Amino acid sequence: MAFVDLTPWNHVMLFIGQVTVIVFLSALIISFILVVISIYSIRQKKLYLPELIKAGLVFLEGLMKAMFRFLGLEDQEMLSFFIKLQNTMNAANFAAIPVAERAIFMPQCLRSSQCPANLTPEGLKCKTCGQCTVGEAKTLLEHMGYRIFIVPGSSFIKRMVKKYRPKAILGIGCLAEVKEGIDMADKMGLVVMGVVTLKEGCVETIVNWPDVYEVATLGIDPASVPENLHTLAD
Repeated sequence: MAFVDLTPWNHVMLFIGQVTVIVFLSALIISFILVVISIYSIRQKKLYLPELIKAGLVFLEGLMKAMFRFLGLEDQEMLSFFIKLQNTMNAANFAAIPVAERAIFMPQCLRSSQCPANLTPEGLKCKTCGQCTVGEAKTLLEHMGYRIFIVPGSSFIKRMVKKYRPKAILGIGCLAEVKEGIDMADKMGLVVMGVVTLKEGCVETIVNWPDVYEVATLGIDPASVPENLHTLAD
């Protein structure tokens, strides 16, 4: 009875196993280093090596998230950091895109519980009734040339992006919504910036409008910015 020589096959399997271990350990070490830099950035409230961290998140997001949790970092801190990182990386590209090619998406939860706005295929149509701050903000932002959408969900965002094809978007929402929106916009090839609300929930949430205006005015000719913008914002 003839025997098959499995030695070459064993060598191949051993080589594959060694390479797998090396790759895994390398990913583990790189992730740990990036997590340490990230946590230090969070504690110092200043971003260090943002390009390196973002590249790591693209390839090692799951492993880095697991390490964040293992090291005791709260999910909210982690999400806040990711959003700040994304904003820092995208600010220059956002500023370079004309306002006519930008869009702003606001969540419907910012409106008053007594809001008379009607839901349309393009989101809520604000009537600027004065019961909340959305109407005033919408007027100011439209004056700068923005296309504004007040939406109840991500399906509306996708629909409006496909219809109007903006090159950049500014999204407002809670931490989870903004992170989800950033991921969605990245997949669609859009430059995206996010502003997180101060209060979470489904009704009458709050956003710091000066934060929104700070992002919205990036790259805009000062002549296009209403003179009373910051006064009204305060």
